Amino acid sequence: MSVNAKLAVIASEDQLFPDHNGFDFKSIEKAMKHNQKSKSLHGASTISQQTAKNVFLWQGRSWIRKGLEVYFTFMIEKIWGKKRILEVYMNVAEMGDGIFGIEKASQKYFNKPAVNLARQEAAMIAACLPNPRRYSVKPVSRYVSVRSGWVSRQMNNLQADPDIQKIVNNNLSKK
Repeated sequence: MSVNAKLAVIASEDQLFPDHNGFDFKSIEKAMKHNQKSKSLHGASTISQQTAKNVFLWQGRSWIRKGLEVYFTFMIEKIWGKKRILEVYMNVAEMGDGIFGIEKASQKYFNKPAVNLARQEAAMIAACLPNPRRYSVKPVSRYVSVRSGWVSRQMNNLQADPDIQKIVNNNLSKK
């Protein structure tokens, strides 16, 4: 899969992905404070948590599911490592209404394999991830149009980070 796609997903979903152990405690605390004051809910799930949920658990909100998510997140962080977690996430995440995985999204939206995604194309797909059933890549929704610009700028900011480079590079090293 393309370096652009990996970088776009990290830029969009979890910029601290290389640096945490599966949980972004500052974001969790911030979301909890927001959710206590507001009717709109903010999440703080990392790519690792989303992968654990998508692979091993069910959708929905419950304390039981969240507890299991913590367990599976801890386990995949210990066993798989960051490259594998990102790869699995990108192959199982919903990236459009009923469109699962980066390869399917790339073929559907841009008629090309995911390995050939350009930066802007990858940014558009990543921009829909907060709510892929609501935010459309093709035809492009206003939200995706605006957010993909932000994702592209974040990609520019993150691309030289050595920790991110270790994860997004297509070489065969384990971590």
